[in-house]
Amino acid sequence: QVQLVESGGGLVQPGGSLRLSCAASGTISSINAMAWYRQAPGKEREFVSAFDWSGGRTSYADSVKGRFIISRDNAERTVYLQMNSLKPEDTAVYYCNGNIRHMLAAYGKDYWGKGTLVTVSS
Repeated sequence: QVQLVESGGGLVQPGGSLRLSCAASGTISSINAMAWYRQAPGKEREFVSAFDWSGGRTSYADSVKGRFIISRDNAERTVYLQMNSLKPEDTAVYYCNGNIRHMLAAYGKDYWGKGTLVTVSS
């Protein structure tokens, strides 16, 4: 049993900032990676940013590079997404993804949160 719970979404003006959080809980052996995806109405889900838990490497979609920063709190099994200089096109439901190894499993598998809505509008 592994759960991912996102928080921090809301309404923000263009140019503003928000910080999203995703906390992993359950019978976890290890976290391989956690990532953020987003999906706007009528569009496909797209990758936003990822954090390699073991190596500490980060990656970003070109659309958010330089504006968003992904980070982690290893002790809390939480990944954050600091979103700066927000644009209306950033409006979407943001989903947390984790490749997580359950304590009874040999390898990790993907888990998804239910999402948190970010609306960028004046």
